[in-house]
Amino acid sequence: METGARKWIIVITVVLCALLELIDTSIVNVALTQMMGNLSATLSEVSWVIASYAIANVIVVPMTGFLSEQFGRRNYFGFSVILFTLASIACGQSTNIWELVAFRFIQGVGGGALMATSQSILIDTFPPKQLALGQALFGMGVIIGPTIGPTLGGYIVDNYDWPWIFYVNVPVGILATIFTFLFIKDPESIANAIPRPLRQLDWAGIFLLILGVGSLQFVLEKGESEDWFESGMIVLFTLFSVVGIIGFIWRELTAKNPIVDLRVLTRSRNLALGAILSFVLGFGLFASVFIFPIFTQRILGFTAAQTGYLLLPGALLSGFMMPVIGKALQAGVPQKYMLPFGFGIFFLFTFWMSQKITGSAGENDFYWPLMLRGLGLALLFLPVTTMSLQGLRGKDGAQAAGLTGMLRQLGGSFGVAIVGTYLERNIAYNRVALLPNISLYDPETQQRIQAYAQNFMSKGFTMEQAKLQAYKVLDFALMKEASLLTYAQTFTMLGLFFLACIPMLILIKRVHNAGPIDLNAH
Repeated sequence: METGARKWIIVITVVLCALLELIDTSIVNVALTQMMGNLSATLSEVSWVIASYAIANVIVVPMTGFLSEQFGRRNYFGFSVILFTLASIACGQSTNIWELVAFRFIQGVGGGALMATSQSILIDTFPPKQLALGQALFGMGVIIGPTIGPTLGGYIVDNYDWPWIFYVNVPVGILATIFTFLFIKDPESIANAIPRPLRQLDWAGIFLLILGVGSLQFVLEKGESEDWFESGMIVLFTLFSVVGIIGFIWRELTAKNPIVDLRVLTRSRNLALGAILSFVLGFGLFASVFIFPIFTQRILGFTAAQTGYLLLPGALLSGFMMPVIGKALQAGVPQKYMLPFGFGIFFLFTFWMSQKITGSAGENDFYWPLMLRGLGLALLFLPVTTMSLQGLRGKDGAQAAGLTGMLRQLGGSFGVAIVGTYLERNIAYNRVALLPNISLYDPETQQRIQAYAQNFMSKGFTMEQAKLQAYKVLDFALMKEASLLTYAQTFTMLGLFFLACIPMLILIKRVHNAGPIDLNAH
């Protein structure tokens, strides 16, 4: 355990690195249009800038426990920071789209370690009784990062040029590298571990992990744009993911020295449940961050910066509440009682949002619902994390952090993919459902068309042109109403999903802060 100034330097270093990694998952979203113009890329090509980073991330995250043991956690973490920083510079220097995609993949390889390894470092930096406080500080980065990414990206793109969304990583990366090698030490279980010879590594496990999880992430990232299972490529990669994941699970449960020790899940019921809840948390966190900007920018005409500023107060509230909730957990408030409040508050947020979605909504309408979202996420993230990791140290802590991190990210990918598909398809469905309400024989509809036509004729259009424009305006109004209805339904469905998760909380096993979980107990 670390004490004094050294302890807090380590905390600042790893939290900043985790924050950087998460900001980079969303900061590029608002710069894609500028990248397309500068690099002469199509929308399909530029989407790989996001997909390549996510695929690399989700492959590396579960392997961080093994890689830390093999190379030393400090060395692996420091190397990952350097790789992430150098790849950021290379991304900014890219002269064509495929250079940028390649360097984003490398950046994702480095970034994958920044999340899971940061978490395992904090586990060993704080004593068991202060686990909640350490994870509270880590949680600030997890919640705030995806939210401020679009805000920061929007500001940079509006005032500078797209390469600067990568260059901003460099000073933090340099500082983090220096602090890593000066202050972070390996725990005894890792420092005394003997690296395995290359021939003894779990190469089959590595291959199956890349095949299964990498293919699944590819399907989730590209499925909507390729029309899902209408595409032969998506069907092929779905088969790869099924075969790879089933093979990976079998291999890791039977191998003598697995690259990802899945057996830790069988030894701790709370970790197994926490892994599922991490998936749920990632689903809600990323899906809600994904849907809200689309609604405000497509329907209300907000800029990316305006949307980011709206999301920021709720994210800051989450960050502020993390230490408060950490103190409550440290004082003995059980996660089993805290989590239902978090799920309930998140449901209230989604229900409130479904009521606020109108064509005349303004910025003030979303302030308090988004603050409620921030509170709900804080009440979910920290209890889930401490429940999953409580009592796990060294190698087991690193394995658990990697598994929960991977599932949280996969949950986010599933959330974005499902919500994106639901939006696109249900807008069309709701448009068809609303059509019977508009009849050319209806007097009110006729009056509306006539009023639109008169308006266009007053601007110099002929009668025929004015009537055509009037029909277009009516069709636009219909599409807008269908969209509003779909966004409201999406928030409602998201809330019901969270409510449905509450019954599984009865499986949580109470573990007192005074001591670690006995991983040999059955």
